[in-house]
This record gives sequence, C-alpha cells and structure tokens, in this order.
Amino acid sequence: MDALAFFGLTRADDERAWQLPVVRQLCSGMGTLFGGVGLGASIEALERTTGRPLVWATAQYLSFARPPSVVEIAITEIVRGHRVSQARAVGSVDGEEIFTVTAALGQRDFPMTGSWAVRPDVPDPEHSPPRPLLDRHRGSIQDRLEMRLASARPIDELPGPPGDGRSSLWVRLPSLEMSAAALAIVGDFVPFGVGQSLGQRAGGNSLDNTLRVVKRHPTEWILADVRVHAVADGFGHGLIHLWAEDGVLLGTASQSAIVRFHREAEEGERA
Repeated sequence: MDALAFFGLTRADDERAWQLPVVRQLCSGMGTLFGGVGLGASIEALERTTGRPLVWATAQYLSFARPPSVVEIAITEIVRGHRVSQARAVGSVDGEEIFTVTAALGQRDFPMTGSWAVRPDVPDPEHSPPRPLLDRHRGSIQDRLEMRLASARPIDELPGPPGDGRSSLWVRLPSLEMSAAALAIVGDFVPFGVGQSLGQRAGGNSLDNTLRVVKRHPTEWILADVRVHAVADGFGHGLIHLWAEDGVLLGTASQSAIVRFHREAEEGERA
C-alpha cells in the first residue's frame, strides 16, 4: 500500500491542497491524530506536489485533531532551485492551524558517501519479544504497526529502576511501503524512550518532530534506536536512529515532548 492509501490522503481541487481525514486508525492512544501521521502525510503531499524526494522535514505541533475532522494541508513551494526546493505544509481544521511542517526536498550527484553512526547490537526481529499493546491503543495507529522489543522493558516491568537513556524496538508497517512517510511514523517514538529512561509508565505528546532522510533502502523491519538525552521541567528531549535490518542507516529523527504519566498508571495510583 502506498502512503496515499495508508493515510487516506486525497488531493483537493487546488493541486497544492490536500485532505487528510482523521480516523481512529490514524490516532494515538490519546484519541488524537498521531504526530508522525501528520508529518508523514505532509511529507507525502510535499513530495508529490514538488516532484522531489525529501531531505529533511520538521513539524511543530500546535493543537490536536480528533475524529471525525478533516485536516486541510496547504503546500507552498517557497523556493525552487535547480536541485533543491524549500517548502512548507500547513495543516488546519476548520481554519485552526494544527501543525506546520517546513522541509527541504531534492537530490544531488556527489561522488562521496559515508555513514558514521553505530547501530546497537540487539537481537533481530525474530528473536525479539512482541510489544504488548495497552487497551487504549486498540484500533489506533499502534494497532496497525507490528512492534518488537529489541532492547526495552515490557509495560509489566514498569515502574522500575531508571534506564540508561537507550532503548530500541523493531517496527514493521505491513500495510505501508517503505518511504519517507513511513520513516516519519517510526521516528515518532521518542516518548516511548522517555518512559524507558525514567523507568515509569510514562510517555507524552510531541511538541515537534524532525526527520532527516539518509537513504531510501528496502527493508521489512525498521529498528528505532532511541536515545533520550534529558528530561527536565516536564519536557523530554531525544533522538532516534532509524536502521534497516541489514544495518543501513535510513535516517534520524529528533523530538521534544511534554512528558506525562500513562492514564492507567495515574488511575492505579489514585485507587
């Protein structure tokens, strides 16, 4: 399935305008549009509008979109150079701006290449246990992903001791072909790493998400190598390296998030 079908993304009468219907299958466990979906759909719209592949994109999340609303995504190609375009996507619901994405797109010929990031030594997907879903994730975007814990604690081992800031999980999107839009979804798991780092049933909602695409490379599973840098003043900050099964670096993603305890944990503490 291509990204248009996965997101339900359609072009409006204006060739630079797109529509993203907000359905439960595109939402987080909070019942609102998953941040990686907003970024991924915008990336797909940007690539199709400019006719160029993504280099990087960053999203700032301003408000929430809930079913059954429709996000109108307006594309502006601000600068179109010989090889690179600078562009913007603005997502709105009923005139209220929900997110803004700025991006660079293009491709250049250059004789040298290199990759200096180091992939963690973790079990392959076949030998990694499945990540159990919480009840609030049923029917959400997480229910459309297959996830396995490469180096992370299952929810029933939390709360527990703080971690070392590193965690990783394998993610497979069985109904979405490999693309920058797919990487945007997998790159939205810094909040998962925040809970692992704190040793708490915690996560949060993203304030931003930046994706940098290194290489488009076929792979069934993507390793999200999460590196949480810090949690302070109620905010968490971290980075994800995105790896193919054969060790090729696909891209990186970084985020800051509002840190929150899971509702289930809060309710248990109050009981």
